[in-house]
Amino acid sequence: FELGDEFKVLGLDWFKIHFIENNGMAWGTEFGGKNGKLFLTVFRLVAITGIGYWLYSAVKKNSPKILIISIALIFAGALGNIFDSVFYGVLFSDSHNQIATFLPEEGGYSSLFHGKVVDMFFFPIIENAQLPSWVPEINFNWPDWLPFLGGKNVSLFVDRSFTFFQYVFNVADASITTGVCILLFFNKKAFPKKEFSEPAENIVPPVVVQHYEKQRS
Repeated sequence: FELGDEFKVLGLDWFKIHFIENNGMAWGTEFGGKNGKLFLTVFRLVAITGIGYWLYSAVKKNSPKILIISIALIFAGALGNIFDSVFYGVLFSDSHNQIATFLPEEGGYSSLFHGKVVDMFFFPIIENAQLPSWVPEINFNWPDWLPFLGGKNVSLFVDRSFTFFQYVFNVADASITTGVCILLFFNKKAFPKKEFSEPAENIVPPVVVQHYEKQRS
């Protein structure tokens, strides 16, 4: 695949494999330059370390299976995206107007920790639908002083059409989303409330109760 190539799965218009490379986070959100990319990768490494410890702790405490499964899905997805961020730029050549080469002699398209995440699943269930006249156009730039988003343009409905679902994602993203949804929808099962029982020292043995009642009678 060259960057931007796509094909329909089983001939379906609403399910396509579309090859893109994501330099940032969800929905293509980026931090500025190489330093921003490095910060993002390091942040992901710290986050996945925390998630891994959470998974280990949940298994060790014999937590509900639904909690362990959801954490495992989040951990696996995060690990997949981390692999791309750390190693993909070293292992593959550039994909612009050519098919990427694995372990090229001249080296990869980027350095360690500066790789792009590969996305491929595209579900344009509703594509280029025309909007009614009462839907307003949204077109503005974020203030320059705003961290990470400063100066970026936001354009929605300018061409009077929209596509749902327009974002391209990968297996790792789907795994993370599934894990988070499980936690949201099955929150009570994943985090059951503990039933508080009276401390053992405050419970009077039946023999003592019977002896006390005999003395009173």
